[in-house]
Amino acid sequence: MYVEVLLEIKAKNIDQTFTYQVPDNMQKNISIGKRVNVPFGRQVLEGFILKIKDTCENDYRVLPINEIVDEEVVLNKELLEIGKYIKETTLCTLANAYQTMLPKALKASSKTNVNKKYQSILKLNDTYEKCLELCTSNTQKDIINLISESNNICKKEATAISLSSVKTLLNKKIIIEQKEEIYRYNIKETTKEEKKILNDEQKVCFNEIRKDINTNQKFLIHGVTGSGKTEIYMQLIELVLKKDKTAIMLVPEISLTPQFINNFQKRFGNIIAVLHSNLSDGEKYDEWRKIKKEKVKIVIGARSAIFAPLKNLGIIIIDEEHSESYKQDNTPRYHAIDVAEFRAKINNIPVVLGSATPTLERMAKASKNLYKLLTLKKRVNNALMPECIIVDMKEEIKNNNSVLSNRLKIEIEASISRNEQVILMLNRKGYSTYISCSNCGYTYKCPNCDITLTYYKTKNNLRCHYCGYTIFKKDKCPSCLEDINLYGLGTEKLEALVKKEFPDLRILRMDADTTRRKNSYEELYKKFKNHEYDILLGTQMISKGLDFPKVSLVGIINADEALNIPDFRSGERTFDLLYQTSGRAGRSNSIGTVVIQTFNKNNYILNCVCEQDYQKFYKYEMNIRRTLKYPPYYFLVNIKIKGKDLELVLQEAKKTASYLRKNIDKTSIVLGPTTSNIFKVNNIFRYNILIKYRFDKKLIPILKELDKIYTINNKVKLDIDMNPLSI
Repeated sequence: MYVEVLLEIKAKNIDQTFTYQVPDNMQKNISIGKRVNVPFGRQVLEGFILKIKDTCENDYRVLPINEIVDEEVVLNKELLEIGKYIKETTLCTLANAYQTMLPKALKASSKTNVNKKYQSILKLNDTYEKCLELCTSNTQKDIINLISESNNICKKEATAISLSSVKTLLNKKIIIEQKEEIYRYNIKETTKEEKKILNDEQKVCFNEIRKDINTNQKFLIHGVTGSGKTEIYMQLIELVLKKDKTAIMLVPEISLTPQFINNFQKRFGNIIAVLHSNLSDGEKYDEWRKIKKEKVKIVIGARSAIFAPLKNLGIIIIDEEHSESYKQDNTPRYHAIDVAEFRAKINNIPVVLGSATPTLERMAKASKNLYKLLTLKKRVNNALMPECIIVDMKEEIKNNNSVLSNRLKIEIEASISRNEQVILMLNRKGYSTYISCSNCGYTYKCPNCDITLTYYKTKNNLRCHYCGYTIFKKDKCPSCLEDINLYGLGTEKLEALVKKEFPDLRILRMDADTTRRKNSYEELYKKFKNHEYDILLGTQMISKGLDFPKVSLVGIINADEALNIPDFRSGERTFDLLYQTSGRAGRSNSIGTVVIQTFNKNNYILNCVCEQDYQKFYKYEMNIRRTLKYPPYYFLVNIKIKGKDLELVLQEAKKTASYLRKNIDKTSIVLGPTTSNIFKVNNIFRYNILIKYRFDKKLIPILKELDKIYTINNKVKLDIDMNPLSI
């Protein structure tokens, strides 16, 4: 017997399987999808078995495998198919595709060491009566009674009563000790909640999906913020569970998972597994095995949860489908929604996408009936959409209100006086966005990247957000020794200013810096939900999906900042962010207010947000995209050419652009090379080539050829991003 093994080789030019012989004593345990240890040159590597065959076509000596790593299959038939799909659609290697689908403990890697966790369990070695007779003290009897009540107990519970008594009982073999595997992450038990009664709009939406629950229909739920999409999701999952099927529920970020888990846990109990990047390697391993052993029926998680090895899948639901976090920003650059649609097709099940601000691409597909569009125009319980106020900061600056406008201050005081809560959103972390000398113009910049350093006051340091370079801030300019000035505004500085303006209020900051510690986001979320704080301020992580009934006011600082980013999606990103953030206000009985502070009061997109008119924004933005030949009218490929030698990188970028123009379809458009928005990152220079195309059969083969050419180039690297979210 022989096997074809895909090895853990990182070299992109070795994307192939290798043949190994299976020793007789291992043949009964061989299965496709298991990992094996094999000799490779002077190394021992791990790899996945992709094929089993009886004969070997090669004339050379075939080496035997050393060891079968897994008792059970790691990559089942479905995951093997998904890996091939990712390879073809992202142009990555097959090994890379499979590795990204698995938790660290199950990747093909000889260096991985994530163990199962065990605890010691004590059990009675005979009947309760006989064990009790053999006891020589009351303490021993207490331990026997405790074990009998629970059938078995953790050894720690017994030793807390008396360590010596436990030792005596074990030595006399009155009780026995056994090792029992435990999971590192467990859903806490809570009181179950019954399903809510759907309103008329929700019923229509639910019934439309129910009709096609056994088909591969794709749905797009366009529902305003607070319209009750989550309740529809839960009732759809309940429907597939009754058919003895399973469900995947994707949320865009870790920030949303605590709330989702809490809601789902109240409805479904402990049949839920959780997969996201905030879990430890051990917790991910445990959750994966829970899913594999069919101990759970529902998987909730971020992007990577789409690879959960659920059997008998019945539905895939993706909330906040517009979120860019569903696309991986390093190789393989897969999009979770694309994978979800491929997986749904394999299983002949529906995919349900939901958002208050659907992407233009998805809404355009819905207009062509590629998705069935379902709309929710009203909030549940007839709650009103918030009142929106645009404040012109050019006028406010004249009155020395550069950060908090007079109107926002008044609204904050009014909300707090009614015992309500406030959210302030500024999509910039840190204290100041840059530091500069007004005397000589010196600016602190990262020596490795083409970017200014951000100042963090609490640590008195300047940090690069791209490579992590950090230095301490000096009081004087390093160039001319004059006083140095702080410019720009981050959440840390906003917190200081709000505390100064409202010293008696309890203020909570939530951004990437305050939520670094494990479970910190969940803790902060619960504290604000329980009204331990009056004001929550933070970055975009507080902008979507969160439901705080007491929040009546949302203030958006520097609302138009994202509009200045040179990217064709900047308008859509701004609309999404502001509309979603606005939706946090007035979600229960109180009428919400949103204050949008801007230097562009007449900006069309900001006014669409204020009017809460997605359709108006959609028509406006689609007209621009049509004129400029951007998605959804054209597909994009972004090619990044990068290396340490600036002249060589530019030379190769020009050669690549010329090669593309000569070889792809003449109807396709090649732009560039141009410098990337961040030209240098970690001492690597970067140029971009952008391809716009509609129907080009030559393109993919040409891109594969280019990719092959640059895999053996040690000085210049080429990254291909199919359907990029930014350029």
